[in-house]
Amino acid sequence: MQGNLLYAQSGGVTAVINASACAVIETARKHKVRVLAARNGIIGALREELIDTSKESASAIAALRHTPGGAFGSCRFKLKSIEQSRAQYERLIEVFRAHDIRWFLYNGGNDSADTANKISQVGKALGHPLTVVGIPKTVDNDLAVTDCCPGFGSVAKYTAVSVLEASLDVASMAESSTKVFVMEVMGRHAGWIAAAAGLAGKSADEAPHIILFPEIPFDEEAFLVRIKATVERVGWCTVVVSEGVRNKDGKFLSEVGTRDAFGHAQLGGVAPLLAALVKQKLGYKYHWAMPDYLQRSARHIASKTDVEHAYAVGKAGVEYALAGHNAVMPVIVRTSDAPYRWKIEPAPLDKVANHEKTLPKSFIRRDGYGITEAARRYLEPLIRGEGAPPSGRDGLPKYVRLKNIALKQKLAPYKISDA
Repeated sequence: MQGNLLYAQSGGVTAVINASACAVIETARKHKVRVLAARNGIIGALREELIDTSKESASAIAALRHTPGGAFGSCRFKLKSIEQSRAQYERLIEVFRAHDIRWFLYNGGNDSADTANKISQVGKALGHPLTVVGIPKTVDNDLAVTDCCPGFGSVAKYTAVSVLEASLDVASMAESSTKVFVMEVMGRHAGWIAAAAGLAGKSADEAPHIILFPEIPFDEEAFLVRIKATVERVGWCTVVVSEGVRNKDGKFLSEVGTRDAFGHAQLGGVAPLLAALVKQKLGYKYHWAMPDYLQRSARHIASKTDVEHAYAVGKAGVEYALAGHNAVMPVIVRTSDAPYRWKIEPAPLDKVANHEKTLPKSFIRRDGYGITEAARRYLEPLIRGEGAPPSGRDGLPKYVRLKNIALKQKLAPYKISDA
């Protein structure tokens, strides 16, 4: 097939985004299509910083399947409308034309789906034949249409295991030391990761004893009452809190007043805030933790199901693109809970972009502090299986670093500020 395929990674990377990259490149090679990769996402495409993946060995590409991070670099950069930033769209098409790029696959979350959808509309308008496919990825699990998002299963597994293990530690020390442990997890508007922590225990006395979801307004008095009752009954208390927890007025508890590249409020850490509240009001000794990047990069404890999802959407993305399916995203469709079965289907990008899937009310217990059996049925299959990477003689995982040989640039240098 004539022409090149451009692949790019976007947003916060995951433990399995490179499994999607592996699938894209391996599938394209089977179809004799050369894959170029944009260095640092859409920014690299604008700057004409393109990597020739044909220079990488088959074994190096295969190793991407078990390597965390973003092999080609990612970015947080959102294209505005074509009316607002026409120069950027014209530059992209200029780059695509210069390197005979006929297919563009953008691997990211909600904002990336929006970017891919915009670019899909521009190729034809600016006279360049282009097929655009979005590849789903986000630890937040908040993309619409798809049953789950590649990246989520692994962060869910990491979260549940971490809560289980840390709580055994707290229980051991509670008599004379820590009484309350607070762990903060990602999730700005959707409590999927916080919900996954609930898999660590099933009974009322098993951790996590309290989960705080973005979907439920924070009630300080009720929270403190629950902490006190738990410590008096169990001897200690584990709390899992989503970074996006808000008060009754809708304001983030940890909002620091600044904005990120997408215009989202920057959050400053709700775990230490709650831990200090517990100490001040109840006098309990405490510890808190923020896994932060650890939860999304922990490839050593990745879910096998998640790895399979990530590879499948990358493979399907190439097949859809080469078949001419423009402005679509391969999504995961669950066909059975027990046994767990799933398939991949295409969904229109405009049904995914700018839509956010929050935790259903049926997944949150009536008291607002835990998950229901319906949530367990949904979550448990996503963390199943071990997808551990191979280990080297030094005891560390064997991860790959690609050569990332750049193509020779054909156009004048371009600065993002030029647009």
